[in-house]
Amino acid sequence: MTHVPLVEVTRGANGVDTVECVHYGSVAVVDAQGRLRYAAGDPSFLTFSRSTLKPFQALPFVEGDGVAHFGLTQSELALLCASHSGESFHVDGVKRLLSKAGCDEHHLQCGCHVPTFYSATGKRAPADLKPTPLHHNCSGKHAGFLAYCVQHGLPLDSYLDPDHPLQRRIRARVGDVVGVDGDTLPLGIDGCSAPNYALPLDKLAAAYARLAASDNGAFSTLFAAMTQQPEMVSGTARNDLAFMRMAPGDWVAKIGADGVQTIGVRCAGLGIAIKVVDGNMRALYTAAVAVLKALGLVDSPEDTGLAPWAAPVVKNARGTRTGVVRPVVELKRVA
Repeated sequence: MTHVPLVEVTRGANGVDTVECVHYGSVAVVDAQGRLRYAAGDPSFLTFSRSTLKPFQALPFVEGDGVAHFGLTQSELALLCASHSGESFHVDGVKRLLSKAGCDEHHLQCGCHVPTFYSATGKRAPADLKPTPLHHNCSGKHAGFLAYCVQHGLPLDSYLDPDHPLQRRIRARVGDVVGVDGDTLPLGIDGCSAPNYALPLDKLAAAYARLAASDNGAFSTLFAAMTQQPEMVSGTARNDLAFMRMAPGDWVAKIGADGVQTIGVRCAGLGIAIKVVDGNMRALYTAAVAVLKALGLVDSPEDTGLAPWAAPVVKNARGTRTGVVRPVVELKRVA
């Protein structure tokens, strides 16, 4: 199968719009038993999981009793799964997490970038801002990596090496979750320099169905942290925060760079994975809202907290309307 149109972007004037861009991709909707229920395009498309992998990268830490060992709060645990915005409460949380492990920001190997808060809110970053690794959206995940290494007496300086014992353990657990040999998963290096893996889109959806459905063990612990502390996982004006606030304690949402979105829906026993093949994030957000509507999980997203992504109007630098981002995804029932 091939990718299909998910989102169109129009441009026009005098009330007449013409399609200017078409963003193609695929969708897989899978139940908790791993059965493909709905699809668009190629539901088995091999997709680098990017930051949607974070809850599963945290499994060894949680399963190794790291939460109790370091006395982590639920908000600190949520940071292990976060692509946070680098807001003060995120940075402070990562500092606490590192301190509990006897580490500091100098141990982080994620690099640094301007906090996502500014692009998400449209605010201008202060001229004197000096980002540190604490502001990196993945710093919580890296702090969790370091804590695991401290607890288990593993080297800190090589914690991102794919052959490091932690990364081997993560690879094995990811394989377990999706039902394949972890060593056969295509390996890549993520934007934060951590190992990342490509998965068939339906396998990624199944992982989120499992995350949402589990009522005990590490999956349940991570689901609770993410859904009860969504502001730690995401940030102000971010779509994942809006998704999780739409259905508190029921929807778990996680974006990944270059056009990946995952959502687990506990009440429906479903996992959703979306890939916009050109990596366009604007299109991704609109496609995700459209999929939720198509599944009957939200009736009128334009009247909810999802309105900014439902069918956003495109404006130019003067504030003049130039077009609209509109979903065209068509889900087909499979089983």
